[in-house]
Amino acid sequence: MFATGTPVSNSMVELYTMMRYLQYHMLEQGYQDSTGKTRSLKHFDNWAATFGEQVTAVELKPEGTGFRLKTRFARFYNLPELISRWKEAADIQTADMLKLPVPDVEYITVQTEPSEAQKLMVKGLADRAEKIRKDRIDPRIDNMLKVTSDGRKLALDQRIINPLLPDDPGSKVNACVNNVFQIWKDSTSQKGTQLIFSDLSTPKGRSEGDSTKNDTTEASSDREAAPEENAMEASVYEDIRKKLIAKGIPAEQIAFIHNASTEAQKAELFAKVRSGQVRVLLGSTQKMGAGTNVQTKLIASHDLDCPWRPADLEQRAGRIVRRGNENNRVKIFRYVTKGTFDAYTWGLVESKQKFIGQVMTSKSPARSIEDVDATALTYAEVKMLATGDTRIKEKMDLDIQVTKLKMLKSNHLAQQYEMQDKVRGYFPNKIKETRLYIDCLTADLPMLEAHPVKEDNFSMAIMGTVYTERKEAGKAIIAACRLMDDPGKEVELGEYRGFPMKLSFDGAKFKVTMKQNLSYTAELSNDVVGNVTRINNALEKIPESLQRHKENLDRLHKELESAKEEADRPFAQEQELAEKTARLAELNTTLDQTEKEADKSVEETIQDIPVQEGKGKPVLSDTKSSVLQTLRECKQLVPAQSSAEHVREGR
Repeated sequence: MFATGTPVSNSMVELYTMMRYLQYHMLEQGYQDSTGKTRSLKHFDNWAATFGEQVTAVELKPEGTGFRLKTRFARFYNLPELISRWKEAADIQTADMLKLPVPDVEYITVQTEPSEAQKLMVKGLADRAEKIRKDRIDPRIDNMLKVTSDGRKLALDQRIINPLLPDDPGSKVNACVNNVFQIWKDSTSQKGTQLIFSDLSTPKGRSEGDSTKNDTTEASSDREAAPEENAMEASVYEDIRKKLIAKGIPAEQIAFIHNASTEAQKAELFAKVRSGQVRVLLGSTQKMGAGTNVQTKLIASHDLDCPWRPADLEQRAGRIVRRGNENNRVKIFRYVTKGTFDAYTWGLVESKQKFIGQVMTSKSPARSIEDVDATALTYAEVKMLATGDTRIKEKMDLDIQVTKLKMLKSNHLAQQYEMQDKVRGYFPNKIKETRLYIDCLTADLPMLEAHPVKEDNFSMAIMGTVYTERKEAGKAIIAACRLMDDPGKEVELGEYRGFPMKLSFDGAKFKVTMKQNLSYTAELSNDVVGNVTRINNALEKIPESLQRHKENLDRLHKELESAKEEADRPFAQEQELAEKTARLAELNTTLDQTEKEADKSVEETIQDIPVQEGKGKPVLSDTKSSVLQTLRECKQLVPAQSSAEHVREGR
């Protein structure tokens, strides 16, 4: 048995992997296509072609500048069949089904403006990415993974890239510090606690999961190289701790999950958080995610960075939105630096969450599988806030709205087709069937009423003998059961209240069937008198059944009229869908053209720059010296060497 909260945490490949573990035989059997040919789903390519849909869309480049067309898996189709097969092995229980007593949550997105240095360094990352694409740089020297890693660090704090840069007062780290302190002060009376999540710049001086050997040396060298008051600490964690203490939070009330290296130390730390002794706990998703039960007094959680997987965000939120929290309402802050890699990472998580939300749903695939997932909308909002270009915001907003409208129309059409089928087939057949039942029951009722049963007037014929005592009739029925030579054949048993009786055996139980126009069945047991009562009860239900079928006939007529109205009802938002689809297509074309023009303009500008005689580098116009100009004249941002190497070079 498998038990997991995230069978699909990052990619659709994971669902295929789970099915290979749990349903390999089903994948091997496959399915029959329209030609009658059996197609196996054992191989991923076949599975993906059957259930996966590739979508090409305009998205932000990883470096955060410009756009590109990218084809990736974005959703599933043939989803009812996929979910039906998946649920043969999976029992899905979602939060909306369980209705656990958890606090209400308010998601707050805090967006900060990038500093001038950050803007410049993002441009440097864009240049690096363009050079990798066009010049085919040796991946051992530079690659997109390194560019993306540097971009994520830059979005968190510019001093992670260069410790000599000043501490930007408007950075998201400082915004987080201010929010944490304010909440700490406001919740002092109930000892409210808070969590701060960051997978980057952890206390060991590395991104979570990074195995670079020189990280410890790097952290140590950073402290030597940047002793100034505003220089970067060994990590963002240390920087936040130092600032919170400076604001007035006692040092003993701030802790790092990384300092608890054993299970005993973790248990002690978690107990302190639950009691309010430690009121601010910092950690990464890996170390402070699953298994961290500190929710008792949690009032707020802060996401300083965006992880790669939607499941990681779910794990973070699950620490505070959890049963056992004393607070009725909690807050989750998500911090975004505009114009940086935050836009790309939040967008990527949104894309992943869309199809995960479609698979892990408690709703019926036939009706609501196409609806945009609520969590995906939250991620999309963050992505929009992280983008500076108003047209991109409009495009992303329209992406969500058009997708939602298309899904609503798809559901409407599916419902319409279903109603049309019911009007043509289901309701006429059910009405005809119900009328037949009513006619048969109406015909049987006089026979029943002509043979009433009283306490002192009982009569039942069994195997040619008439019994006036219920007990004796019951014994005769059991005797007839024992005398059956061939249990597979019905035998004539006798007559009761004008209804002929037949005895049969279905492999498990003996049954008595009485029939005039309809059949009425009673199951037998070893209870002598009870068997007679069951036979009588089967016939006594005739008036009740007749009334129920008459009511059912009235209901079917009303539902038929309602289905006719639904089958003819147009999609109410057709005009809105047409207008927004046209505007979205226009924006996609415009944004794509803007990128092409920008690339052409850059190439022409480079060609127009004069080349100094005897040198291969373009001569730029003179500008006043400044910190930013100095940064411009430095080498383009390259994969970071360890600080220890920088120190050795300086020495």
